[in-house]
Amino acid sequence: MSVRTAERPGTAGPTEDRIFGTSDAVVVLDGATQPEPGGRTGGWLAEALGREIQRRLESSRGDLAALLAAAISTVADRYALRPGSDPSTTVSIVRWDDCYVDVLVLGDSPVVALTTAGGIRQVRDDRLQAVAAEQRRQLRERPGVDRWRQLHQAMLLQRNKPGGYWIAEATPEAAWHARRARWRRGDLVAVLAMTDGVSVGVDRYRMPPDWPSAFALTMDDPYHLIQAVHGAEESDPECRRWPRTKRHDDKAVAVVSFREP
Repeated sequence: MSVRTAERPGTAGPTEDRIFGTSDAVVVLDGATQPEPGGRTGGWLAEALGREIQRRLESSRGDLAALLAAAISTVADRYALRPGSDPSTTVSIVRWDDCYVDVLVLGDSPVVALTTAGGIRQVRDDRLQAVAAEQRRQLRERPGVDRWRQLHQAMLLQRNKPGGYWIAEATPEAAWHARRARWRRGDLVAVLAMTDGVSVGVDRYRMPPDWPSAFALTMDDPYHLIQAVHGAEESDPECRRWPRTKRHDDKAVAVVSFREP
């Protein structure tokens, strides 16, 4: 088996995506970009939390939700983070042993698997996209910092609350609301863990057109998948075909290959 990764920032600035790995796990995080610049960005939290998750994965085979909850609690205490305040980050974990592959997804950084029968399995958490629908529409129609602030404030009101969405920040309880799955390792060819800057290629642009095509690109080099998505965005520089708030999002992907397709 093998693990390969690829990343590309969306802008000239530093990426807020992070990838961490151990001998039997990979972690992908997507720190939330904020409308107001500050010292503690989503990328900062993705770095701090990712390192804490990595440390715990190296020393424990315990339940993934319990591990994530403990990591969130440790980072929140270490840096005096407060629930409902910035920053926040998605977390996706893939961990394997000789028999099983365990998956945890908190936030919109999905995990997708290709089976030996050619099927696709997915673990997704789309609750974030279901909140503040009106503010999202207004931002798409007329992008700008003021509309972004309005969306950000509307989302904060529903962060880590029942009926809203759950995300990693300063509330350990969020870990227990993550989407989870366990798959038999022998049923899988490979697993992709990625930020939404990559998954949007199949989900929205249809470039590549489907997940089997995405896996085909990654088998040679996962950066080819990132380039396909980036190329789709390059073909729509004014964000008209696919209305979005920024031309390019940060992109990060990890492919865990268990066998040849």
